Amino acid sequence: MANTRSAEKQMRQAEKRNVRNRDVKSRLRSSLKKSRTAAAGGNLDLSAGFSEIDKAAKKGVIKKNTASRYKSRLAKSAKRATAK
Repeated sequence: MANTRSAEKQMRQAEKRNVRNRDVKSRLRSSLKKSRTAAAGGNLDLSAGFSEIDKAAKKGVIKKNTASRYKSRLAKSAKRATAK
């Protein structure tokens, strides 16, 4: 338990960030899953997946390089699916 007022405030802020980050990460995972299945089906419209990745990176939930890696792998899988 927090001993000072500032520590109590920090706990409240951390809880708010935790809830917000969990929500963003959940939406990101869902969007990635949908984009992967769409790419496997031959749909090349990856803008929704890219958008969620960029939003998560902008909010600091994932790092910039992680976002870049996700986008690269998503595009790569879509290209591979259409090549077959």
